[in-house]
Amino acid sequence: MAHGSRDPRSAQTVHAIVDALRATAPGIAVHVAFLDLSVPSLGDVVETVARAGHRRAVVVPLLLGSAYHSRVDLPALLAAASARRPGMELIQAPVLGDDERLVAAVRDRIVGAGAPADDPSVGVALSAVGSSSAEANAVTRALAARVCAGTAWHGARACFAAATEPTVESAVTELRARGARRIVVGSWFLAPGLLTDRVRRRALAADPSALIADPIGPHALVPQVIVDRYRRAAAAAAARTSRTAAA
Repeated sequence: MAHGSRDPRSAQTVHAIVDALRATAPGIAVHVAFLDLSVPSLGDVVETVARAGHRRAVVVPLLLGSAYHSRVDLPALLAAASARRPGMELIQAPVLGDDERLVAAVRDRIVGAGAPADDPSVGVALSAVGSSSAEANAVTRALAARVCAGTAWHGARACFAAATEPTVESAVTELRARGARRIVVGSWFLAPGLLTDRVRRRALAADPSALIADPIGPHALVPQVIVDRYRRAAAAAAARTSRTAAA
């Protein structure tokens, strides 16, 4: 389940990720659903899965942070879908989160944008959506140093497209002040959309020579993380069922 967007590139990227997932895990029946703004909805997909004869489904949120959408919106949608289909067990898996494989994928995208890992002149502004959750923003801020791990880059600074500070402009200014001679804007976004376009515009206004890395997208490591979340959630649900039956 992805967030959804008015920008068609977002849904296209989600479908590309899921195509890669199906190739990685051909034994798992995979369906795409969206929280909002794109179709199909989660409720519609639950109906499709139920009509196909399944009695249990794991919903993996394709979200990089654990904030309002995963803690409030999605549980409410699952509760509504369960009320309509009382015979269907719906299991919410953890978000993709700050998994080290996704951090490595971001690093790969930065290198792919033209910033060699052995270049000490590079400063990385790691852009993310921003959240009303201080805890979620703190996790994102800590990612900047992790993205630089194993490289010779000068340093990194997290920045946000909305909801909180610092902005990409201030991150670029700070990196320059610290001595970075080349700026690369990394993307802690799963897919392109209106917010990544905003980040690009602001970054280039602050530094026309800045390199802009692609979002994570259908990187080869993403399906691994999704399958991991699925299997852990399914195993935990099976264990709960066993304990209940034993009791």
